[in-house]
Amino acid sequence: MSGAAETLARLPSRLYRRRRRLALVLRETAGRVARWAALAFGVLVLLAGVILTPLPGHLGLPLLVVGLMIVLRNSFQAKRRFLRWQRRHPKLIFPIRRLMRREPEIMLVAWQQLLRSEKLFLRKASWRVLKRGRKYLRRRWLKKQPA
Repeated sequence: MSGAAETLARLPSRLYRRRRRLALVLRETAGRVARWAALAFGVLVLLAGVILTPLPGHLGLPLLVVGLMIVLRNSFQAKRRFLRWQRRHPKLIFPIRRLMRREPEIMLVAWQQLLRSEKLFLRKASWRVLKRGRKYLRRRWLKKQPA
């Protein structure tokens, strides 16, 4: 074969490799842009949750959790910091982790937080009504159940 024929035979493979490389670069760039967009959206949702949490209504905490989920899934640095916080303050982070599971135990977390806040504000055990009320209702309900 002559030199020109060899060059023509290699030309399609060169173009193919260039197209593949270009497609790979475009895919990686699109993935980075999508990750940054999701991260920005997560931060916006997180900020909205921070603003809405002290207001009346129950929209703040779910927005915080959703925003935190979006940020943690798209940022390795945020995930590392969150894990560091979890090791340092497990009692504070554990309810958030429970809410971020696939099937969150929303009522159990809310009940646990109610008991915790009652214990924080009402120091004397005789003043706390939630735990005693639950035990009273449970005993009363168990009496009504046929054995």
